Amino acid sequence: MTKVFKELPKELEDLKDRPKNLFYRGDISLLNSLKVSIVGTRHPISYTKQFCLKLGAALKKRGVIVVSGGAMGVDALAHKSAFPNTIGVMANSLDIFYPKVNLSLLKNMEKESLLLSEYESNMPATRYSFVLRNRIVVALGEVLIVAQADLNSGSMRSVEIAQKYGKKIYVLPHRLGDSLGTNALLSSHEATVIYDIEKFADMFGVIEKYSDEILDFCEQNSNLQDVIKKFGDKIYTYELEGKIEIKNLQVRVL
Repeated sequence: MTKVFKELPKELEDLKDRPKNLFYRGDISLLNSLKVSIVGTRHPISYTKQFCLKLGAALKKRGVIVVSGGAMGVDALAHKSAFPNTIGVMANSLDIFYPKVNLSLLKNMEKESLLLSEYESNMPATRYSFVLRNRIVVALGEVLIVAQADLNSGSMRSVEIAQKYGKKIYVLPHRLGDSLGTNALLSSHEATVIYDIEKFADMFGVIEKYSDEILDFCEQNSNLQDVIKKFGDKIYTYELEGKIEIKNLQVRVL
């Protein structure tokens, strides 16, 4: 069920164009934790996919909440890797699940994470609502991370918002030609590059110890065949999420 905030989250108070209302589904207590915003292209290259998953997982381990826009691509990777420590800001009302490719993810987020929207009901996503959504994504985060972006893209509009409100901007290092927008930010000294995921995440907190059957087992038994025998293909999902590393038939918890 969609509910409305009685008062806007404190992070939105300084927005000149703050929403008149803000609706939500899920766990609003996530707003009380430290938050980091991650945005980027809907069509990330494999390198970006890999490090988005590692980045979200590293922040999650430190109790940080990852904020993004619920879109396909980088947004979905950020939400998945940090789940359930994640907040999605939607460009449509919360009675509509868009994009359909993220249907399962968004349904899980409304149950165990948090979805936000400034639209009450029956409002589809539009070009303009995507732009408006970005200001909320940026405002909620302590900093903004741009994982990959073209020069003329919505992610670069998010950069403009972050600069307007004095938010520090971070980017992943990319080869020439792979992410013209983020490379331009580095060239103009408008962003800081993330060279080490773990060291970057350490700036926002210490690793939280939590019980996870698979990770606990891997800590005690690093033999890949033993792990697969007990948990099957789930272990490869953990690898994609950056929770473990598999090398030479051995499993290492990250």
